[in-house]
Amino acid sequence: MTTVQPRSAFDDPITFEVAKNALRSVADEMAITVLRTAHSQNIRESMDFSTGLCDAAGRLIAQGVGIPVQLGAIPDAVHFLLAKYARDIYPGDVFILNDPDEGGMHLPDLFVVRPIFQGHLHVGFAACVAHHADIGGRTPGGNAVDSTDIFQEGLQIPILKLYEQGRENRTLVEILGRNVRIPETVLGDLQAQLAATRIGEVGVLRLLDRYGTDGFANLVEELLDYTERRVRTELARITPGIYSFEDHIDTDGFGSGPIRIKVSLSVSAGQLTADFNGTSTQVKSALNATMSFTKSAVYTALRCIMQDDIPGNAGLFRPITVKAPIGTIVNPTRGAPRAARGLTGFRVVETVFGALHHALPGRVPAAGEGAATMISFAGHYANGRPFVYVEFSAGGWGGRPDRDGVDGTSCIEGNISNVPIEEVELTLPLRVEQYGFVPDTGGSGKWRGCLSIVREFRLLSGEALLHMRSDRRRFLPYGLSGGHKGTPSWNILNPDTIEEEVLPTHVSRLLHAGDVIRHVSAGGGGFGDPFERDPKNILEDVLEQKLSAEYVRRNYGVELNPDGTSIDSRRTAELRGSAQAPVSPND
Repeated sequence: MTTVQPRSAFDDPITFEVAKNALRSVADEMAITVLRTAHSQNIRESMDFSTGLCDAAGRLIAQGVGIPVQLGAIPDAVHFLLAKYARDIYPGDVFILNDPDEGGMHLPDLFVVRPIFQGHLHVGFAACVAHHADIGGRTPGGNAVDSTDIFQEGLQIPILKLYEQGRENRTLVEILGRNVRIPETVLGDLQAQLAATRIGEVGVLRLLDRYGTDGFANLVEELLDYTERRVRTELARITPGIYSFEDHIDTDGFGSGPIRIKVSLSVSAGQLTADFNGTSTQVKSALNATMSFTKSAVYTALRCIMQDDIPGNAGLFRPITVKAPIGTIVNPTRGAPRAARGLTGFRVVETVFGALHHALPGRVPAAGEGAATMISFAGHYANGRPFVYVEFSAGGWGGRPDRDGVDGTSCIEGNISNVPIEEVELTLPLRVEQYGFVPDTGGSGKWRGCLSIVREFRLLSGEALLHMRSDRRRFLPYGLSGGHKGTPSWNILNPDTIEEEVLPTHVSRLLHAGDVIRHVSAGGGGFGDPFERDPKNILEDVLEQKLSAEYVRRNYGVELNPDGTSIDSRRTAELRGSAQAPVSPND
C-alpha cells in the first residue's frame, strides 16, 4: 500500500514567495526601527548594524538590510547562547553579548537577542547587532589599532540576560553605563536594538497566526532547503578545481608586515571549501578577526557571484565550509585584540574575489578601496561634556567585468554610508573643510576603478584624540584582466602648511584646536586592457573633470582635440602604438 505524503501549502510557488518575502520584511522592519530610533551617528547615519531572525535551533532564517560581513555572525552568537542557556530560556528574556569568544566579533559590536515564544512554545529568536560609539577601554570608541590585548579594548560582556522574564537587569545596565564615556548615547542605541527585536518578535508571531505553528515550521524548512538548492546550483557552475589567491594588509601598526591573507577555494559537485592555510599568524595589534567574521566575509564574497534573489539564511551556509588554522589573523586565540578586525574581513572578501576571478573571470570586480577607513575623534565640548565620533569613510569599488567601479560609495562588503557633513558640523566641534572626488586616481582599464575620496576635518576647539584605521598604501588595490592597480591612500596632518606631516596608515594622535586631518581613500583597481576602453567613456570622464587630458594620454593612449571636447582619432593610434599598459601581477 502506497503512503501519500500530505501536500504542503508552500508547494504552491505563489504562497511560498509571499511567505518568504513576508519573513524577509520582518527583518527589514527591524532594521528600519534601528534607523529611526538610534542615537549615535555611526548607527543612525552610517548604518553600522544588522538584524536577523533565527528559528528555535539557532538557524538564520532571514536577514534584514544591513552589513554583509555580519551575515554569519548572528547564527554563531545564537549557537553559543543555546549552548550556554539551553534549559534556561523563558518568555520575556533578552540576552546581550559582545565577547568574541562567545559569538561576538569585536567589543563595540553589541548583540541583543530576544527569544520568541508563542505561548510557552519557543519558536525562534530576533537579533540585532550594532556597532556602538564607545565600549570603554583605554581609547574612546574602542577601535584603536594599537591595542595589544582584548583587555585594553573595553568592557567584555559574556552572554548574559539583559532582561529575565521581563525584568531588566539593572546591575548589568549600570555597569555598562558606568564603563562608557557617553552613556546616554550607548544606552539609547541599546534601546533602539531592544525596540528592533521587539518588532521582530511581533512580526514572527503574526506569521505564526497566519500559517500556524506547523505551517511556519514547514515554511522554515522549505525556505532553507530552497536556498541550499539554489546555492548548490550556483556553485555547480564553477569548473571543479582548486583556485588560490593571496592579498596583503600593509602593516599591523607595529612594524610587522606585510600581513598575508591566503585562500584556496576547492570546488566540486556543488560544494565549496575555503581554506586559509598559509595566512599570516595573528598580530600584536587589533587587526585580528574572529572566525565568525571570517566566515561572514567568505559568505559575502560568494553571495556576490550568485543570483541576487537567493535569500540570506542558513541554507546558504550548508554547501560552504570555511577552514582557518587557529592562531592566524583570521582565527586568533583567546585574548587577542580585535577592535580593528574590520580591515582584515574586508581583505578576506577581496582575496576570495581574487580566487574566484580564476574560476569565473567574468563575474567578480577588481579590488576596491578595500579599507572602509575608520576615523574616530574623541574629546570634550566647551561645557566639559565628552563626545566620541566614529565614522567609516566610504570610497568605492574596483572596475567590474562590464562597467566601471562605483565612485563614492561603500565597499561591497561594508554597505555603510558616510555621515552627512551637516550632521558632523551640527553636533561636533569639527568642520569638514573638503569632501569630494580626487581626479586622476583609481586604476585605468577597459572599466576603470573608483576614484579616491578626500575628506578633510578641522578641529575647531579644545583637544581631541584621533584614531584612524586605513590601508592600501603599499599593497595597492589589484587590477584584473590587464587592468591597472589602483592608487594609494593617504593620511595628512595639517596639509598645505609648513607643519604638513604624512601620517602612517594606522594613527593614534592628539589633535589641538585648528589642526586639520586629511584622508584620501585608495582608488580602486581597473578591469581589462585600458586600450580597449571606449573613447566616449574616456571623454566623459574628462568632461566631468574626473580625469585630466594628460592622464588619459598617458594611461589610455588618447589625445584630446584642442577644444578639449572630442578625441583626436589621428593621434590615438600613434599614442596607443607607443604606450604600454602594465599587466596586473595578480592575473
